[in-house]
Amino acid sequence: MSTLSTLADRYGSLEPADLEWLHLLVGDWQVISDLAFADLVLWLPTVDGDFVAVAQVRPSTAATVHYDDVVGSLVPEGQRAQLLRALDEQRSQRSREPRWFGEYAVREEAVPVVRKGRAVAVLARQTNLGGARTPSRLELNFVEAADDLLGMVARGEFPAADAPTGPRRGAPRVADGLVRLNGEGEVLYASPNALSCFHRLGALGDLVGRSLIEVTTDLLDTDATVDESLPLVLMGRAPWRVDVETRGVALSLRAVPLTEGTERVGAVLLCRDVSELRRRERELITKDATIREIHHRVKNNLQTVAALLRLQSRRVGSDEAREALGEAERRVATIALVHETLSQTLDETVPFDDLIGRSLRLAADVATQDGAHVRTRVHGSFGLVRAEDATALALVLTELVTNAVEHGFSGRAAGTVEITAERAGDLLHVTVADDGAGVPSEKGAGSGLGTQIVSTLVRNELRGSIAWRPRPGGGTSVELEARLRVNRDAATVA
Repeated sequence: MSTLSTLADRYGSLEPADLEWLHLLVGDWQVISDLAFADLVLWLPTVDGDFVAVAQVRPSTAATVHYDDVVGSLVPEGQRAQLLRALDEQRSQRSREPRWFGEYAVREEAVPVVRKGRAVAVLARQTNLGGARTPSRLELNFVEAADDLLGMVARGEFPAADAPTGPRRGAPRVADGLVRLNGEGEVLYASPNALSCFHRLGALGDLVGRSLIEVTTDLLDTDATVDESLPLVLMGRAPWRVDVETRGVALSLRAVPLTEGTERVGAVLLCRDVSELRRRERELITKDATIREIHHRVKNNLQTVAALLRLQSRRVGSDEAREALGEAERRVATIALVHETLSQTLDETVPFDDLIGRSLRLAADVATQDGAHVRTRVHGSFGLVRAEDATALALVLTELVTNAVEHGFSGRAAGTVEITAERAGDLLHVTVADDGAGVPSEKGAGSGLGTQIVSTLVRNELRGSIAWRPRPGGGTSVELEARLRVNRDAATVA
C-alpha cells in the first residue's frame, strides 16, 4: 500500500509543513473515529482537480464502511461535489440523504482540514447506518465530542503538535473510559468504564458536576511523588498524558482540550486502568536489575579467580607452570570482561565492538612485556552479540591475537595484528591477520593448547569453522566463520 507521503508527492503539491500537518492528523485521528463511530478517509486534492484517498482509519467502536482499503483510489463521482464544496467554502458539508453502499446506508460528512487559514485536504466522515438504533447517553456524548474535535479540524485547531499519540505502554483509548469536562475542569459526563476507573482509584459516587482535580487530589497519598503535569491534564488545559498511582491502582490519563478560536471551552479526558501493566513493568525492571547484579557478582568472582592464579604463578618455580597459569589468568579475565559488559546493559546482548577493543589491549600486553610494540587494528563491525555467543567469541579472538603476538613477533621490535569483521544477519566472518614470522613449518597450526581451545569453541559453541593460512607477504591469516544466535536488535550490516 502506498504511504501518505508517496501519494502526496505523486498527486498533490503540498508544502512540507502542510504534509507534516496531515501526518500529525493521521497519527491522532483514531480518537475521532472511535468517538464518531465512523470511518475517516483523508482526501487530498490533486493537481488536475480530482481527489485521491491518502489515508483511512476504521472505528473500533462500530461497524466499518470500507471492508477493503481505499487508499490510493480516486474519489467516487457521487462524493466529489461534496468534497469540493468543503474545500472551497472551508466549511463542513453534511449530506442530507444517506448514500447506499451495497445493502447498507452510509451518512457522509466532508470536513475541511485547515492549516493557517488554508484548506489543504478534506476529511470524509462516513457512518454505517446498517446497525442504527436509538442512541444511548454514552453514544450521544461520544458523538458530541467527535463533533467538537472535527470542528477544531475545520478551524485548524487540531491536531496539537505536542499531543501524545499511539497505544504504547497503556495509552488510553476511547473505549477504555471517557470523561467530558467543561472549561473549569468540572465533569459533564463520565462513561461507565471511566467511572469504574476512578472508583478503583478510591472515588465515591458519581463524578458529574464535580471538579476532577479536586476529586483526584483527595485520593493521592500525601507523601507520594506527583507528576507536575497532573493538574494540567485533569483540568484539560494541555494535550498531554500522565499516570496517577495510589493505593496500588494506576490510571493512565490523556487530555484532549476542546477550543473555539483562542478560547478553551472544555476537554475530552481518556482514562485507562493500567495497574496490571505497571505491575508487570516493575517486575521486568526488578528482573533486569537482578540479572545485571548476577553478572556483576560473576565478574567479581572471576576477577578473584584471576587474582588467585596470578598469586599462584608468582610462587611456582617452573617457567612452564608460570606461563600456563598466566594463560589461564588471561582467559578468566576475558570471561570476566564479558560479564562486566553484560552487567552494564539492559538486555542479554553485548556491544561487541567495545568489548573486543578492551580485550585486545589485554592480549597486546603480552608482547609489551617482552619489549615489543604491537599494534592491533579492528576493521568492520561485530554489532550486538547475544551473551551465549559473546563469551566464546571473545575467548577465541583473544586467543588468536595472543598467539599471533607471542609466536609471530618473538624477537621482533614491532608488528601489527589486524582483525576484520563482516556481519550479515547471523553469519559472522572474521579474519585475524598478522605480519609476523608465520607458523613454523615443523610445528603446524592447531598443535598447541590455545589453538585446540579455539577450534573446540568455534566448532561446538559458535557452530562455525576456522582455518589457518600463510599470509601473502609474510605472517599468518586465520579465517573464522561463526553462526551467531539471532537477536532482533543486533546490527546486521558490518
